[in-house]
Parts: sequence; C-alpha cells; structure tokens
Amino acid sequence: MRKEDCFYLGKIAKKFSFKGEVLAYLDTDEPELYENLESVFVECNKHLVPFFIESSSLHKNDFLRIRFEDITTEEAAEAILGNAIYLPLKMLPKLSGNKFYFHEVIGFEVEDKRLGIVGKIISINDSSAQPLFEVLNGDVEILIPMIDHFLIKIDRDNKRVIMDLPEGLIEMYL
Repeated sequence: MRKEDCFYLGKIAKKFSFKGEVLAYLDTDEPELYENLESVFVECNKHLVPFFIESSSLHKNDFLRIRFEDITTEEAAEAILGNAIYLPLKMLPKLSGNKFYFHEVIGFEVEDKRLGIVGKIISINDSSAQPLFEVLNGDVEILIPMIDHFLIKIDRDNKRVIMDLPEGLIEMYL
C-alpha cells in the first residue's frame, strides 16, 4: 500500500501491558469509528506494513488500546513505539456540505464570487496556525487562508471551492 493512498490515523504512543499491547493516539474527532478495525498499516522504515488486530478498545477518549496478532512481548511493542498508523483513503467517512478533507479539494478550482475563477488548488499548507489553499494562477502562486467566513460552498460536482474573499487579497498577488 502506498502512503498516497492512505490517511494518517495516529501513532503508537506507548506500551500498555507486558504482553505486547499498545496505546495508539488517534488524531480524529470521532475515535469510536475506529474501535473495531481488523488491521492498520504501521509505518516501519518509511514503508507501510499491514498489522492485524486481535482486539482493540477505546481508552481515555483519544487512545485505542490495541493487541496486534504478532506483537506478544514488551520488546516487540517497544520496537513499534512512535510509529505512525495509516488506513486506506476509502475508509474515511464521507463528508458533505462545506466540510472537506484536505486531499479531497486538490485540483479543485477556487472561484471568488466577485472575481470569478482565481486558479486551481495545487496544495494545502497546514504547517502554520492558519491552513492555506495554495492556488496556481498561471505562473503565480496565491495563498488563500482557509477561513470558514470566506468559504461559501464546496461544489464537489463541478470541482470548485466557492469563496467570498476580501477585496485586495487576490489583487496583491497579480
């Protein structure tokens, strides 16, 4: 499985028992959706390796207590501590309305209600406090803050993000 075909679910945070159980921190608002997984992909040496789950249960809201089939000792559990956990993209719950996953809108056009088509989303920069759409307009890269107040509609059918951007934001790039 390729990393591009998966989404980050969380990471193996700590050992839970001397029999190899681990606690995985789940980076999600709905951890209960992932309570009964059969398997996950664990990133080992930059490769995604399938790990089959013998049993799992929620632990203190954001953690999933997991017993993997082939991890039966404390030492084996220690070896996977800190590793990221991934699932295939097809397992993401569908979102509707103006909720969206970042990967879902790559390639969508940004349409401003005043200026029309601004450009195409080539990436999302979420390394700062405010995530940004990275939009390409010809040779010019435009950074648009992902602020709910600016967002009018996610038009999945026409692959467009319709926005009401403040006057001057786009013009300062062009």
